[in-house]
Amino acid sequence: MSAQIPYSILIVDDEPLIRRSLYEILKISGYDTHMAASAEEAINLFENKKFDIVITDLQLPQLSGLELIIFIKKISPATEVILVTGYGSIETAVEAMKKGAFDYITKPIVDDEIKFLIERIIEKKTLLEENKNLRQLVSKSKRDSFCGMIGASVPMLTIYNLIESVASTDATIMITGESGTGKGVVARAIHQCDQKRRNMSFVELSCGALSETLLESELFGHVKGAFTGAIKDKIGRFELAHNGTIFLDEIDTCSPNLQVKLLRILQDGGFERVGGTQTLKTNARVIVATNQDLEKLVEEGSFREDLYYRIHVIPLIIPPLRERTHDIPLLVQHFILASNTKNNKNVTDIDEEVQKLFLNHPWPGNIRQLENVIEGAVIMARKAIITREDLPQNFEKTKMKTEVKSFQEELKEPAKEIILNALKECNWNRSKAAVNLGINRTTLYNKMQKYGIRFKD
Repeated sequence: MSAQIPYSILIVDDEPLIRRSLYEILKISGYDTHMAASAEEAINLFENKKFDIVITDLQLPQLSGLELIIFIKKISPATEVILVTGYGSIETAVEAMKKGAFDYITKPIVDDEIKFLIERIIEKKTLLEENKNLRQLVSKSKRDSFCGMIGASVPMLTIYNLIESVASTDATIMITGESGTGKGVVARAIHQCDQKRRNMSFVELSCGALSETLLESELFGHVKGAFTGAIKDKIGRFELAHNGTIFLDEIDTCSPNLQVKLLRILQDGGFERVGGTQTLKTNARVIVATNQDLEKLVEEGSFREDLYYRIHVIPLIIPPLRERTHDIPLLVQHFILASNTKNNKNVTDIDEEVQKLFLNHPWPGNIRQLENVIEGAVIMARKAIITREDLPQNFEKTKMKTEVKSFQEELKEPAKEIILNALKECNWNRSKAAVNLGINRTTLYNKMQKYGIRFKD
């Protein structure tokens, strides 16, 4: 794959033949290629130009390649560094990566191997740039119009379209999804998109948080003396939501008695306050939500079938976070900004390791869990970038990723498939993949060549 844009590469090596050879290979491939014979010369070049990629030898005349990595990462964190070593020890590789190297290769340098690594770096940079542009696009086009809903994945765009289609109707909407997926945020977005109701009241109530008596009073109101403690008349939530929207979360927890009264209010808008005889009317738009399987509850007899069909006019299913991982970078940025304001902090982003952890995490608590993790990490962060050490100690206990088995354990399976899976698991970092497979890095590269494993052009 040739460079489609002029990525700049600096080659640092004190051996003229190696330096010139690499220069010619990369120049022909279309890269903006430069050379330096020492770390000091490379540092001088960095004063006038920030390079996208640096390929440096470990053994240099005065300052070493590791010392050059430290300098580069300090003044240009976005620059990716490939370390070239003639020693090939795991200790050297680990030390280089700790100091910020993208990967390392051993001498003699194989042309395809160095191109292979450069292509991986370009893919990484392209992805980061796309995520940045996507955050800006969604921030401008979706965040305000959908009342704080964040996301640009296909499932979320489908939900946005559905909201725009049904918001201005009078139809009852049933929102389903796991706990923490943001059902309340979706309900508010529907209200905000409703031209007739957006300037009227949005009233919400969690049905599972109250006893049957208190819930009935909250929904329909009560008259003075209706029960002990009813010292004056009270207006219920349905009255407050007249001409606006009422959102009832955990609708599955309503008792059979309340289900009958909800059915009636959905049929004709009529109800009586607790202890009263006067029939009142409401024109509230009703949105309900549940994280339970209502069809199953109907089959079990704990939820009325006629009420189910009344609230199931427009079903809206919110996907769990693990099914919309493309939205995680956007949500992370949103929650970082909110946590900064709340906690008087100045965090800007998460590092690459945390991003990978987040993308691979199952998020059983969904968006609510992500929000809490981000707020805790922002509070604990000692630098502008959140690192793995800033995350809650129990964060990874729920991780569902299957560990890569050793190469010896998987001999009975097709070797090419095993290697591909290991590389994907490590985001194509061959050093990590080799360690996980229980083989050395040179063997892994030879296997990749043997089975024709390389990036698509």
